[in-house]
Amino acid sequence: MNIAPATAIATELPGRGSQKMTLRARLKIWWRELDHVLLGLIVLLMAVGCAAIAAASPAGANRLSSDTVTLDPLFFLWAHLRWLALGITVMLGLSMLNRETARRFAILLSLAMVGALLLVPFIGSEVNGARRWLDVGFTFQPSEFLKPGFAVTLAWIMSWRLKDPQMPVFGLVTGALGFVIVLLMVQPNLGAAILFSGVWFVLVVLGGVSFRNIAGLIVGGFLGLSLAYAFYDNARHRIDSWLSGGTDFDQVDLAQRTLLAGGWDGVGFWVGTQKMRLPEAQTDYIFSVVGEEFGLLACGGIVLLFLAIVWRVLSRVSSEENFFALLAAAGLTAQIGGQAFINILVNLSLFPSKGMTLPLVSYGGSSTIAVCLSLGLLLALTRRNPFLTRETAGLRKTLFEKDRGLFGKERDR
Repeated sequence: MNIAPATAIATELPGRGSQKMTLRARLKIWWRELDHVLLGLIVLLMAVGCAAIAAASPAGANRLSSDTVTLDPLFFLWAHLRWLALGITVMLGLSMLNRETARRFAILLSLAMVGALLLVPFIGSEVNGARRWLDVGFTFQPSEFLKPGFAVTLAWIMSWRLKDPQMPVFGLVTGALGFVIVLLMVQPNLGAAILFSGVWFVLVVLGGVSFRNIAGLIVGGFLGLSLAYAFYDNARHRIDSWLSGGTDFDQVDLAQRTLLAGGWDGVGFWVGTQKMRLPEAQTDYIFSVVGEEFGLLACGGIVLLFLAIVWRVLSRVSSEENFFALLAAAGLTAQIGGQAFINILVNLSLFPSKGMTLPLVSYGGSSTIAVCLSLGLLLALTRRNPFLTRETAGLRKTLFEKDRGLFGKERDR
């Protein structure tokens, strides 16, 4: 059963076909279709992020202050609130798009950001030894904005397979991944390359790649990491530092000690001292600041919030009948959840330092707007008409159906 959006149904009612809906009517329909639980979890995570940045801001402000300039201890909080206000506007605006428009926007965004990545090696700004930013009157990081566009674009390509099982979608998405990874490695940005690979892996698995090919993908992943270690200085230095204790390892080790310094309930807001020694306390290592000042229980709460968002999206799309919507929502969720997972592992000294922020919790300009952009697309893709019910189990059944499902015999074609 194909579920039409409420807006489409409304225009087909008697007397409405030739009239334009009022803005108020469109907003009411949008609000009814929106996943209020998912929106509530996102807002709660944003609030937690503001509290975390308020705790970490003095460390960052003190680090950037000099003899002539002293930054306000809450400098990063006020800046984050401005970025967050813009991000919320972007998120809510994108959530009002229908699926077709959201897909087209994501594809255009991908093309634009790939073009920007091609320019980065030539005119990009270098910060801390990495050339990842473009300055076009304002500074932004193209790879951050490519993340949501990449996930949705790959989902669109994978969805072609439902119409024609013979179409070489696997080769297309793998080629796209390889091209993006090359652009990222030039910067260098190994952390983003790993994240993009993770999103690609989730999509090809859900898209129906056989388990034999999945095993080959895993082997290929290990081979790729081995080659990166052998020929890519940035990767080798980070891994060596993590294993044997160099500068990066010292940062990660300090982050772990800061995380554990507060015990279960923390030392109290603005009472922590270990955070003052952390580099990038308001971004890469904000999870450790939360541990020191609010305790390990608060850290566990943040982890549960991310898990709740992932679970809510997956439960929402598990009965989805639109293959593209399922893949795109899963890809966006893998992107946000994967980034959070990597950041938390770094703070626990279980992963080499990657310079990756904790979505909606860390301070950031490009990263905050890009995450809100991803969430806006996610809210758009998970919208449903509340007045219509589904007659089938959707792709939750199709994916695992023995004879004709994407994980059945047809997948090996």
